[in-house]
Amino acid sequence: MNKKQKIQALTDIMSRFTAYVGKHLPDDVMQKLTELRKREKVPIARTIYDAMFQNQKLADKLNRPCCQDTGAIQFFVAAGSRFPLLGELRQIFTDAVKIATVKAPLRHNAVETFVEKNTGNNTGTRLPWVDWEIVAREATATINVYMAGGGCTLPGTAKVLMPGEGYEGVVKFIFDAMTSYGVNACPPLLIGAGIATSVETAALLSKRALMRPIGSSSANPQAAEMERLLERGLNELGIGPQGLTGSSSVMGVHIESSARHPSAIGVGLSVGCWAHRRGTILVKGDMSYKILTHKGAKI
Repeated sequence: MNKKQKIQALTDIMSRFTAYVGKHLPDDVMQKLTELRKREKVPIARTIYDAMFQNQKLADKLNRPCCQDTGAIQFFVAAGSRFPLLGELRQIFTDAVKIATVKAPLRHNAVETFVEKNTGNNTGTRLPWVDWEIVAREATATINVYMAGGGCTLPGTAKVLMPGEGYEGVVKFIFDAMTSYGVNACPPLLIGAGIATSVETAALLSKRALMRPIGSSSANPQAAEMERLLERGLNELGIGPQGLTGSSSVMGVHIESSARHPSAIGVGLSVGCWAHRRGTILVKGDMSYKILTHKGAKI
């Protein structure tokens, strides 16, 4: 397979996978929603969970997206420095989104800023957004496709705390955000928190945190403990599915962090709604692939 053929093959793979992600939730999300439904005590919350599962069945049966807001398409990529199409990936993603918009279909969610014109194909200036991580000496690419909805992930927030606020300030920041807009973000939510040295680094890490499988823990023991405590505390808010009360407000809390300047604590928050449309695919140099998030998926 020559380079031109590889570009065409990967464009086809990514267009079909992007369309698939819009219609099928990943295994970890479905498993967590099933767990929350089993332990739910509030009648209306149980009814809402049942409606969620029925929605997923219909999305599969009718071959349609499981939420009308198919989001702004974002790609989080860990690409090996030896991956043969490293320089072509951005264009491949753009072309794949254009194709998926028609074939899935996906709602037209790309509006050019200032021009205020919908492009009609979910692409535009710097969209789809691509976040890069280059892995030395590797020849594969691990690609996360994410549909960032307008009511959940996109209204994320970030700020820099003064050092005296400490990690208590981080907790307060997260609770303040959850109690202000969490109800509107289609809970139960997956919480992604970034703790870093500035607004942009914290915000980016908070989004990367949403790419982790639900149930995973931070490699840092203190961060892992904060994840557990935040999850317990946020669930005690009683927001429940779709904000109509219930035993669980969140599916989980994921924290990603970096070293920081001693006089500042950057904190960012991103959330994924219950329909957390994330898909991860591993692509090898010969364009063979393995879907990591949806067992038995056929695209």
